[in-house]
Amino acid sequence: MSGRENRQVAVAAATLGPWRTATAVGAVVGGAALAVDVVTGHWSMDILAGPVGLGLFFFFLVGTVGGRLRKGGDRRLRRWAAEHPWQSAVPASAALWLANTLNLWLLGDWGLFEALFTSLLPAGLLLGVAGVVGSVKAARKDA
Repeated sequence: MSGRENRQVAVAAATLGPWRTATAVGAVVGGAALAVDVVTGHWSMDILAGPVGLGLFFFFLVGTVGGRLRKGGDRRLRRWAAEHPWQSAVPASAALWLANTLNLWLLGDWGLFEALFTSLLPAGLLLGVAGVVGSVKAARKDA
């Protein structure tokens, strides 16, 4: 397959996750973080940026990793994702990086370049977790 086809299949494989459950988990985590900030009195420009960032991370984490562990869906996409665990984790990681950058820049008191570089950490963490889960699942299936 060409590079363009690989990217298209990676994005299609990212749709296999349990995104409704991921939305619920992200909302609960973000809401809980916001409640803690409000109750403890941590009032600042970042009062929304922190909880929204946590919610986004858990949304993408549950959706991406859940897609690796879940059964069902298009078996060709699942097979491709199992054969390319790191490549199939890139679209979700890139989406988290972009969404969290916009979150920090628009809702927080971060500059654009600060937000870009700060968002690399959660995006890299998501890429690592999803890639390792996919690799371990593929290794266990082969054994």
